[in-house]
Amino acid sequence: MKFPASPSVKSSFPQNFLWGTATSSHQVEGNNIHNDWWQWEKEGRLSDKSGEATRHYELFDHDFALAQSLSHRAHRFSIEWSRVEPREGMFDDETISHYGHVLDSLLAKGIMPIITLHHFTNPLWFAQEGGWLNPKAVQWFARYVEKIVSVFKEKVYCWITLNEPVILAYYGYLVGRWPPGQKSFPKTIKVLRQAIAAHTMAYRVIHEVYEGGPRPIVGIAHNLRPFYVCPQTQNLLCSAHVWWRHYMVNVYFLDGIKRALDFIGVNYYEREFVSNDRTKALGPWGDNCNLVHHHAQHVNQMGWGSYPDGLLEVLRWMKKYDRPILITENGTAETDDHHRARFIVEHLKRVNQALAEGVRVQGYLYWSLLDNFEWDRGFGPRFGLIEVDYKTFERRIRPSAYVFKEIIETGQVK
Repeated sequence: MKFPASPSVKSSFPQNFLWGTATSSHQVEGNNIHNDWWQWEKEGRLSDKSGEATRHYELFDHDFALAQSLSHRAHRFSIEWSRVEPREGMFDDETISHYGHVLDSLLAKGIMPIITLHHFTNPLWFAQEGGWLNPKAVQWFARYVEKIVSVFKEKVYCWITLNEPVILAYYGYLVGRWPPGQKSFPKTIKVLRQAIAAHTMAYRVIHEVYEGGPRPIVGIAHNLRPFYVCPQTQNLLCSAHVWWRHYMVNVYFLDGIKRALDFIGVNYYEREFVSNDRTKALGPWGDNCNLVHHHAQHVNQMGWGSYPDGLLEVLRWMKKYDRPILITENGTAETDDHHRARFIVEHLKRVNQALAEGVRVQGYLYWSLLDNFEWDRGFGPRFGLIEVDYKTFERRIRPSAYVFKEIIETGQVK
């Protein structure tokens, strides 16, 4: 199996380009009571608790019908490991059957499923055993992967092993904002190495499960961002830190798995300026100064500025890996939907330009189909093409979704 060929007509998107959206289990399903994030919320670490989230676990068929009405051709979602294996080595058949129904719903609507096997959350038993620091973590993950892929190999051929492992390591083990709340550089590096090993083993396991049948495509969802020295503090320390950030965030993990990749999933949201401006209480080696130095005219609900040229830049970087590219996340959280529509249009113009330059982009998945629980930011940020009323759980399609639909149906971005 492989992605469709790159376009022959450079002025428009190819007819078989993959258009769609993405979600993750803990952010939309609700009541994921067996994972480390649920425990983190119970301990009062966050202002919001995920609770019922968007009730997508119950309402998935309705949500996919809305996606179908918007002409989506692909949907990326994650399987919740803690639901599938709530206790070590004990798999829940009812949960596995549920995810089979999710796949059937997508396939019946002509929407290609793309499964993420790990999207930040860990089973509570796994976390209590030390999580990704435990030497057995890679084998535990591989066992779960083999189980899921063996069950669903007839319905799915596109798999993402891990979502943004660098982000998981950074927030969970370096700055302590996410579970397990640790602050250790050596542990951060160990988690990244474990993640490299976990992906590599999962890649091998998935291909072994399909041996003798259609070949699956296996990749990663990797967060990428350009780093720049702040124009207000151009000095050697800032330059060194920009190089370090680029290497650790963008390069280190991909270089570690480049021999075990059928495609690269690109998650892109913003650029980052680095400054050591003491008047703004920034560290001597440099910190993100996007907000304090006002590097963007408009920032979204996450405090991120829109920089479409950054997406073109990271797509150009990916050419050296010589793999097909799927944009697995790109989106914005806005109170004014006009900004969301403009965000989509401007970023897709850069995707079109990348295609014209020969970058092997195979598809674009907007983040997200639905408003969702945005981790330590709670329910405030609104990323969805579909608005969710968290009191009634009613859905309302936003106007930006129709802008996206027109691009999908015409293959043109204006």
